[in-house]
Amino acid sequence: MTTPDGSSVTFRRSPATLRQTPIVKFAGVLEREVAKGRAFDALITGDSELRRLNRDFRGKDYATDVLSFPSDGANGHLGDIAISLGRARAQAREFGHGIEQEVQILMLHGVLHLLGYDHESDTGAMARTEKRWRSKLGLPNGLIERVGS
Repeated sequence: MTTPDGSSVTFRRSPATLRQTPIVKFAGVLEREVAKGRAFDALITGDSELRRLNRDFRGKDYATDVLSFPSDGANGHLGDIAISLGRARAQAREFGHGIEQEVQILMLHGVLHLLGYDHESDTGAMARTEKRWRSKLGLPNGLIERVGS
């Protein structure tokens, strides 16, 4: 599904537990507000595909919740993100909110990585930016805060 702005969200399988339209609309909000009009593509898939991508591109043989693949910036395209619906479902249960919110948290986190933020090396810049956007977008605690708590 493509947002009116140009980003796309691909659902590998049509999950019964996740409403697609709010996720696609959220991708459009991220494109307009966070990415300043630069499009990105998001794949919502399962643990096995995230594990394969993580192994193939990062050398880490385990499923993860979100991966980001920045582009070279051609045509203003930021890059691609992949989100594990299985991880999102488990994390939503663990942190007491809905799966849609968890996918949105993961999507925001992935887009910030596409924009060049790196919480492993930026001395808190990504954490501060993510917190500010979560507040503006009405989202609960994000990934960086969970790890830090």
